[in-house]
Amino acid sequence: MTTKEQGDAAEDQALAHLVRQGLRLVARNYRTPGRGGGEIDLILRDRDGTLVFVEVRKRAGHGFGGAAASVGWQKQRRIVFAARHYLMRLAVAPPCRFDVISMEGGSIQWMRAAFDAG
Repeated sequence: MTTKEQGDAAEDQALAHLVRQGLRLVARNYRTPGRGGGEIDLILRDRDGTLVFVEVRKRAGHGFGGAAASVGWQKQRRIVFAARHYLMRLAVAPPCRFDVISMEGGSIQWMRAAFDAG
């Protein structure tokens, strides 16, 4: 499997997990135009109307802090940039949060409000 195929499979697993928890898919692989922008793996709507921007990370093991630790401040900054770009398209911005789905060794961990836009 290529790295792209592995990433797509991880996003499929994450999406299925979140849908089972009651979230609805809004967009997938949202990218800002041009170079230097950002990408959001999954954008979902929670039951309470909150727009949820989700970063999906998969790692074979816990080395170097594991999957969750790989979402550092630079990656967070790019996700927030892309989220702001996405929100500009909406007439009214709903409540939002940034979640991370980490996958290691066959387990899925959903970290709600893993970081903020500040």
